[in-house]
Amino acid sequence: MDESRAAQFAAAFKAIGDNMERVVRGKREVVEQSLLCLLAAGHLLVEDIPGVGKTTLAKAMAASIGSPLGRIQFTPDLLPADVTGVSVWNRNDGNFVFRPGPIFNRLVLADEINRASPKTQSALLEAMAEDQVTVDGTTHKLPKPFMVVATQNPIEQEGTYPLPESQLDRFLMRISVGYPARDDEYGILQTHEQDNVVDQLTAVASIKDIETMSALVSAVHIEPDLRGYLIDLAEGTRRHPSVALGMSPRATLSLQRVSRARAAAAGRTFVTDDDIKAVATNVISHRLILNPEAMLRGTTADEIVRDVLQSVAVPYDRV
Repeated sequence: MDESRAAQFAAAFKAIGDNMERVVRGKREVVEQSLLCLLAAGHLLVEDIPGVGKTTLAKAMAASIGSPLGRIQFTPDLLPADVTGVSVWNRNDGNFVFRPGPIFNRLVLADEINRASPKTQSALLEAMAEDQVTVDGTTHKLPKPFMVVATQNPIEQEGTYPLPESQLDRFLMRISVGYPARDDEYGILQTHEQDNVVDQLTAVASIKDIETMSALVSAVHIEPDLRGYLIDLAEGTRRHPSVALGMSPRATLSLQRVSRARAAAAGRTFVTDDDIKAVATNVISHRLILNPEAMLRGTTADEIVRDVLQSVAVPYDRV
């Protein structure tokens, strides 16, 4: 990718972020991290308490890129067919006709994903990993780009089913929204009195723009030494005394992809170690499985990622 395209990428990234921040007030980093996930062709898990804007974030993203938003409200009685679609008998033609479910959208909001049974959660696995679903032995391709934005409440545990490791690994990034600052919450009181604030957003980019930007991400240069740094970070999580299961090769690839997207968003044609460090926690932490002793001590995955980042030397700092 040349410098002119990098500058265009950065300008478009900023325009989309500015538009989303009109309704997701004071959460620039959250907005940018979600856009990086979109442009890196990944899926996003938004984990936070109710009422901080998780659903609004997904709606604002869809509105800003001119994409319909397929919404799935996950409940204990939700069936896999409610997600993927179902084949129904057509009397006139004398055959089965497939009726696609809400998963057949470019942007899908999986609201409170941990409230559905594991069987229903697993209906997303094929879609998130391979951009397709198989119903009654027939495979149906999903539209591209395709992104799942899933939300869950980490506090309320009654009536929920924790996401299995295989499901968590399908999410490129996990982010939290958090409470707004005082001034931002004051602005929310002024602008969100009406329920249709998100509906007032107009698209500042198109699906074609997103496809072009996603293609440019893979053209961002990364030095061989930085690829070695990514491997060192992965090995650092695998050797960490508090970790039972560290980063997989898929996680290493994910970290490289998001780092490239961040570099392009900054208008650069190359990745730096700061790009890797800036996205490492959101890409890695939800993929780590801590050992029982660490969990009893109250150690968190975020703390382990910070520990690994501090202990693994950047290539440029090595003698």
